[in-house]
This record gives sequence, C-alpha cells and structure tokens, in this order.
Amino acid sequence: MNDKAIIWIRDDFRLKNNPALSYAINNHKSISVVYVYNKDKFDNVREAQKWWISKSLNNFKLDLEKYNIELEIILSEELIFFKKLKSTDNVSVYWNKVYEPDQLKLDQNIIDVFQKNKINTKCFKGNVLNEYDKVTKDDGSPYKVYSPFWRYGEQIYLDSIPTKNLNLKKQIKKIKVFKTNFKPEQILPSKKWYKKFENYWIPSEKESDKFLNDFVNSRILNYGIERDFPSLNGTSKLSPYIRSGQIHVSDIWEKCYKFKSKSISAKKYLNELGWREFSHSLINNFPQMLKGNLRKEFDKFPWEKNLKNLKAWKNGMTGYPIVDAGMRELYETGWMHNRIRMVVGSFLVKHLRINWKEGEKHFRNCLLDFNEANNVAQWQWVAGCGADAAPYFRIFNPILQGEKFDKDGIYVKKWVPELSKVPSKFIHKPWEMETKYQKAINTIIGKDYPNPIVIHEKARVAALSAFQSLKKV
Repeated sequence: MNDKAIIWIRDDFRLKNNPALSYAINNHKSISVVYVYNKDKFDNVREAQKWWISKSLNNFKLDLEKYNIELEIILSEELIFFKKLKSTDNVSVYWNKVYEPDQLKLDQNIIDVFQKNKINTKCFKGNVLNEYDKVTKDDGSPYKVYSPFWRYGEQIYLDSIPTKNLNLKKQIKKIKVFKTNFKPEQILPSKKWYKKFENYWIPSEKESDKFLNDFVNSRILNYGIERDFPSLNGTSKLSPYIRSGQIHVSDIWEKCYKFKSKSISAKKYLNELGWREFSHSLINNFPQMLKGNLRKEFDKFPWEKNLKNLKAWKNGMTGYPIVDAGMRELYETGWMHNRIRMVVGSFLVKHLRINWKEGEKHFRNCLLDFNEANNVAQWQWVAGCGADAAPYFRIFNPILQGEKFDKDGIYVKKWVPELSKVPSKFIHKPWEMETKYQKAINTIIGKDYPNPIVIHEKARVAALSAFQSLKKV
C-alpha cells in the first residue's frame, strides 16, 4: 500500500465517525481530502444547499487543518475528474457511500475506472444505520410498508455491533495533490436571498453536536407531545446536519436510544430515523419513484396546471395562514416544521390539485435538508401515490390544522406579520372578520392579505371527484 491517500467527501463533512477518513488516517502517512463540486447538480436545482455546502466547506477546512490535512475543492464532473488519476500518482482513494441510485452507479463507474488504471480504492458504509439491501423480507424482496420494515431494521441494527472508528492522529503529513484555486465562496448562489439563513444556522460538525446535546438534554422526553406544534421548539432540527453529514445517524441513535425505555417520545423520535432508512430503501428498490408515481394508477390523475395558484403557494400568498406561514418559513430559513410540511403538501396536491412533482421540485431548491430519498418519498406519501402512503382522500383542512396545532396563531403571526393584529378567534380564517373589525386593526383581507385562492369545501369535493375518476379509467 502506498503512503498517500485521497478521501473523497460528499455528504460527510465530519471528523468523527467517518469511516473513509479514519481508515485513510490510520493506514497512510499523507492525506488529502477532496470535494468535487459538480455545479450541474446544484445550479437552479438546489440553490439553498449551495449556501450550506459553501459554509460547510469553510468550516470543515478549519477542522481538517487541526490535523494537518488539506481540503481541496475541485470544479468538475466527478467521473471526468477521477479519470485523470493514474497508477503513477501512487495514491489510494477512499469514500463513503451515498445511497441514491445515481450516486451508487457513479461509485461503480469510478471503481471500474480505478481498476482499469490500477488505483487502489475502497468505499465504506455511508450515513445510515443499515444499508438498504440488508433489510428485506425472508424471500429477499423489499418492504413497501413502513412498520414491518422498521421492526426488522431496528432489530438488525441492535443485533449488530457498530464499528467504532479509530481516533484521528495529528501526525499526518500535509499534501496537496491537485492544483486548484477554487474557493467555497464561489459556490454561493448569485441571488442573495440565502443571507437570512445565517441568522438561523451554522453549518459545522461542532454545531451539530450542540443541536443534538440540546435536544437530548432538554426536549427528547417531550418530543412526542411537542413535535406537532410549530410555535414550540419541539424538534431536533438536526435534518440539515444529517443531510450533509456533519453528524452520523448512529451517533444520534446512541444518545437517544437510552431514553427509549423511559419515554414513548424517544421511541417516536427514533422512528423518524426509521422513516429516513425506509425512504432510502424505497428509492433504491423502486428507482422509478424518482421520476414518477410508484402507484401507476396515479399516472392518469387529472392534475391542474395553474401557474397562478402555484406561484401563490410558493410565495405564501394562498389566503390560508397556516399554509402561508410554512412557505414563508421555508424561504427565509431553508427549513420547515414537519407538521407544516404535511399541511402545505396536502394543500398543493389536494386543494390545488397541482402535481406533487412541482412541490418536490420547489422543496428541492429551497430546503437546506433536501435529501432525494426523503423528499420524493414524503411527497408521494402526501399525494397518496407512494409506498405505505396516506390515502388520497385524507385531506388536511388547513383551518382545522391551524386551530389544532397553532391555536393562538403564534406561528402564523411570526411568519405572516400582516396578520399580527388579528384576534386568535379569526387567525386561521381572517376572511370571516367583519369589515369594521378589519378596518379597526388596519388589516383588510383582500388588500393587506389575500382572500383564499380556493374555498376549502369546494376544493375538497373537487379533489375527491378527481380521485374517483381514477377508478373509472
């Protein structure tokens, strides 16, 4: 084995519990970490994540410098870049897997190139509890229902003894393998809307640890109760850190599992990690989900093509306060509360009858925690066209959802400030206020805030009618 190693990072901006990095450090004298930025995978597609990646690279670079390791950023397509390596370079290449069909295919293509060019290489288990092909039925077929999947998957993980990575060593010899001057700042979106993200997030491994410790120490025991109320700080908000690998899910599991016997809330939180595992299993076993409906009968669904309503939904101007609050939270913070994700998703595909693909595309572009598996699986769940999906006829009433989970409108008033003076009685249906009351609080519905773009009762009937039409096809 040669003395030099390259660690290719993608969704693993962390020092601890990083199998590829640990292996390289403990088997080589000279280490370089490489991030290959393929702009085609981000430009106009994942704009919010460009900010997160840029900041993550800066912070990860500082962390690596403590161990005398160089971070090199390459602007290229991954396969084109790695084809340049030859056996004469005398270097080994390691990386952790990303469980997306196109990424796994890319991995194999790179391995084939390295074998041809006689480059020593090895890829490791990625940021999951179980690799998706390990959780199958007795006959080897994949699960389509979450509950049996997770009962089996959780047991597999508990029965295994996770390999603990060795500690990093500081006596690494610093090397720079490639000549590049590409800077993290060059990744930032040209549109400065991301500037507000800095008020809410610090993309670093250290910060992910703070989020986890804060959650475990103060909120996990009440998670089951508080997670549905968007005005409360009831969730972990770890999803962006998990997405970019500032933290490994096994580290989250280790800190949270000890509470499972003490509280049903801890079990519910661990189940959320299970849903992530299930989503990865689905897209790899049923990759057709990434391009269309898993349930093929929905291919005939009479979706509406209404650009005006789609724009209103994206901009948080539907006239339904709980929906608009969620969409505005998304645009300002790059994140949205999970309960509200279900509400806004249901509103798009059922009240507006706009294809779930439009919602998936918008979330992909705006979410800091965008994950291909989670995003597609969740949107198909809401639309009723995926595996173990909510039935299409389950239509969230945005008024009742607001009244139940944001009774006093604290969440709504935070993100829809033009409604800040509206009494709690009307906060989720402000159009019902008499004109004299609207004038008294200087909040005219239809002027200062829009009237509903659809009427709930009529939209519900239309949605159910559209669904019934599938049975006639």
